[in-house]
Amino acid sequence: MTAAGPTGRALRLAHRGDWRVAPENTLAAMAAALANPACDGLEFDVRASRDGIPVLLHDETLQRVQRRAEAVSALDAGTLADAGVPTLAEVLALAGPAPFLDVELKGEPVPAVIPVLEAARGAGLARTVVSSFEATTLAWIGEQRPAWPRWLNAMDLRAPTLRVAADLGCRGLSSDWRAIDSAGIRRAAEAGLEVAAWTVRRRPTAARLERLGVIAICVEAAALDG
Repeated sequence: MTAAGPTGRALRLAHRGDWRVAPENTLAAMAAALANPACDGLEFDVRASRDGIPVLLHDETLQRVQRRAEAVSALDAGTLADAGVPTLAEVLALAGPAPFLDVELKGEPVPAVIPVLEAARGAGLARTVVSSFEATTLAWIGEQRPAWPRWLNAMDLRAPTLRVAADLGCRGLSSDWRAIDSAGIRRAAEAGLEVAAWTVRRRPTAARLERLGVIAICVEAAALDG
């Protein structure tokens, strides 16, 4: 398995940090999540700045979080830093080696992601998984670093989706929690794939998913607290 919590339970990964304390995908949100004893790690989104630096932002533009209309790809890393958008290297330094990390790649491949991750987590990408909704991005990572664990982010655990993950050489899938049931978990296991879940806000939902056998749960709000 890629992930395992301190007592064998599913890992709780803070969705874009703890945005109850600070804006999502910021250093302050990550620090707040890591200070939570119930949090086992982080999930965050990575895109490229205009100068090719991996930075943390979910959307294509800064409009929703930073209230700026520009696209992240139109601004250099220094300008993004002034707007509160951290680099991947900064977040990795903040996290240190212990927390589990789900590094979600958005959009086109970002070549600089590879040396930045290797510098922080080693050639084998210890306690880290690279995930994406983009099959082409996961295929690219697989070509560049075949041994790196990868998850296909997916809306379901149907057989065609499982085949895509398997054909890409992924270790598993991270699926919308609403699509996860015992039959889907069984199909994934038969395909040799582990299953993680996103994004859960209620503790009872997290507990149900854990009983079903997911290895990690992307959590926020009350579910982040245990």
